[in-house]
Amino acid sequence: MGLFGTSGIRRLANRELIDLAFQVGLAVGNIYSNIVIGRDTRTSGSVLNHAVTTGVLAVGARCTDVGVLPTPTLAFAAREFEAAIMITASHNPPQYNGLKMLNPDGSAFSYEQQKQIEDLISCSADIQTSWDKMQSEMVCTHAIENHILRIMQDFPAGTGKGIKVVVDSGCGAAYFITPQLLTRLGCQVIPLNCYPNGIFPHEIEPIEANLKDLMRAVKETGANLGIAHDGDADRMMVVDDLGRFISGDKLLAIFSQASGVKNIVTTIDASMCIEEMGFVVRRTRVGDPYVSEELKKSGGFGGEPSGSWIFPLVSFCPDGIYAAAQIIAVASRQKLSILADSIPSYPVVRGNVSGISAAMGKIQQELMQGLKPVSIDTIDGLKLIFKDGWLLVRPSGTEPKIRLTTESKSKDIAQGYYEKGKQIIAECVS
Repeated sequence: MGLFGTSGIRRLANRELIDLAFQVGLAVGNIYSNIVIGRDTRTSGSVLNHAVTTGVLAVGARCTDVGVLPTPTLAFAAREFEAAIMITASHNPPQYNGLKMLNPDGSAFSYEQQKQIEDLISCSADIQTSWDKMQSEMVCTHAIENHILRIMQDFPAGTGKGIKVVVDSGCGAAYFITPQLLTRLGCQVIPLNCYPNGIFPHEIEPIEANLKDLMRAVKETGANLGIAHDGDADRMMVVDDLGRFISGDKLLAIFSQASGVKNIVTTIDASMCIEEMGFVVRRTRVGDPYVSEELKKSGGFGGEPSGSWIFPLVSFCPDGIYAAAQIIAVASRQKLSILADSIPSYPVVRGNVSGISAAMGKIQQELMQGLKPVSIDTIDGLKLIFKDGWLLVRPSGTEPKIRLTTESKSKDIAQGYYEKGKQIIAECVS
């Protein structure tokens, strides 16, 4: 059936998704008897919440609603339940929504768990439960406070004393928790887009192009840093004290250092500089579920340049709220601009070509002939490795696009690999 992408189920918010949400509720409720449900601020969140809840209750399972909150906050609450369902489309535009299933340790459902859900939906089983076995929905109001208290075990009050921070939640699920947490850490918080609005004031993915207002606000207010989240706050990105966007690769290095670990897990598209800094690195496919899966084997920290940071002592879910506290602790010790400039970085070019993954066989053949790499890695898409850099080509797990990422110690060489690769791919999918 292929319902699941890289990070749960995502669709346009319409009748089809509402029907699917009910079917997912039936399936999850048939497997797990005690489920917690949360949602982000999207306008379609409430109706999908009702659809999922109806499915769960219809099969006699218990269902607890924790309301609007970030995915990592729901993941932390999940430890008291058998499973969690987050209604979110993360960094997708507001007309999308979706469903992400989580285990009690915060990790996303495995392939086997997803397949079980898909099989139940495919067979359209009419799961019957007698009236006397159905239960009422429960409501929990302390999930956000519990998450804050857990983070403050590692970052106590006073951690952010003297720090001025601009927080841009994008009107997403972190609109309350991040300003509240950082205020309790002693920060002077300047809120930007910190109110719930599921239409979003700007494109919600926390990339540099979408954070001009945050960068401007940091400079105008003289703040020590700026923090940005996506719609469900499983991602967090940072602007330094000079109003400059800090790349995800540099943040990966900063968080790895701050975590005090040598063994880290990251994705195939992360910068080659992370190995050069002396870390023992294991690489996975792109997508935080793969990083979490590998972290379960071993490792003290994991993340990917998109802004997903995983702290396994708390949860195997990317936690943009915990990451916000961590970067405040770092900024209290050193100016982020100085720290960011001290980390080696190489030119990276990212982009995409509209197309479908069915063309990947032809794309691989043409790229091999046209670019003649020294070696390749096929753990996720196709990574062509050259003496002076690399080019990664992979289908998106959430959109009908083929993504390109290239890195080299020379900007001209990186751009050259990107342009040549993009030309070849466009010809293959046209």
